[in-house]
Amino acid sequence: MKANVGGIDRILRIVVGLLLLSQVFLGLHTPLGLIGIVPLLTGLFKFCPFYPLLGINTCGCDSH
Repeated sequence: MKANVGGIDRILRIVVGLLLLSQVFLGLHTPLGLIGIVPLLTGLFKFCPFYPLLGINTCGCDSH
């Protein structure tokens, strides 16, 4: 599992994930907010499982 998420992409994923999760605990009590776990984890682990399928790499690392 090589890092493929970096920079602004990573920051946005973490922020969006936290915002979605905060809806569950602070405002809208809906399970849809739990979707925030996905961008949060992909941002924290610097890996998106869909990026290799699409040939995307935003971390600036070698993709070899």
